[in-house]
Amino acid sequence: MAPPAYSTLFFRIADRLDQAIIIIIYTWFCVRLLPDGFPPKHAYSTMLLMSEGTVLLFALIRRPAEKITLNLKEWVVALGGTTAVLLVENSSATFWPEIGAILILFGFSIHLGAKLSLRRSFGLVPADRGIKSTGLYSIVRHPMYLGYMISHVGFLLSVPSAWNFAVYLIAWPLFVLRMYFEEHLLLQNVEYKAYADKVCYRVIPREGLK
Repeated sequence: MAPPAYSTLFFRIADRLDQAIIIIIYTWFCVRLLPDGFPPKHAYSTMLLMSEGTVLLFALIRRPAEKITLNLKEWVVALGGTTAVLLVENSSATFWPEIGAILILFGFSIHLGAKLSLRRSFGLVPADRGIKSTGLYSIVRHPMYLGYMISHVGFLLSVPSAWNFAVYLIAWPLFVLRMYFEEHLLLQNVEYKAYADKVCYRVIPREGLK
């Protein structure tokens, strides 16, 4: 049964709003975190820019959602989690910038691989843009969050300030909520339910969080 015309219109408006928000906040983040000079003194800041900047590309090329949440709480959690991690601050006082850069690169490789699996299905708030079960999504259901969190650890090791620690302390629980909200919507799709039964783990295989 097709959704009412007004629901389809709301989905389209919400989808475009989601896209616009992604572009605005990630552009602001990239401009704010740009190193003062080139080549940059430390690789970690450039790696983080590359890690987060890819979001802009995938936001621009994504396809419209078949269904997107209109729940205000879920929008607040998605926006909060996304915006919070972009509030980290760079600093000349570093701790383990080399190790941090390696971790950021590793995390970047994971969430870029997840985005390449999603291709045009990337979004900010919970939405149904088709079910993806190939690539990293054949191993865990949310590899993108795993990649993000590894990159965050790398940046925190590079610039271990109290502010950056507080930012991630707020953002990570919001990531967990986003995962649950996304699955609440996607499990309404029979295809996704079959996929979730097949791929049992959300983030890390054998981590026990099913």
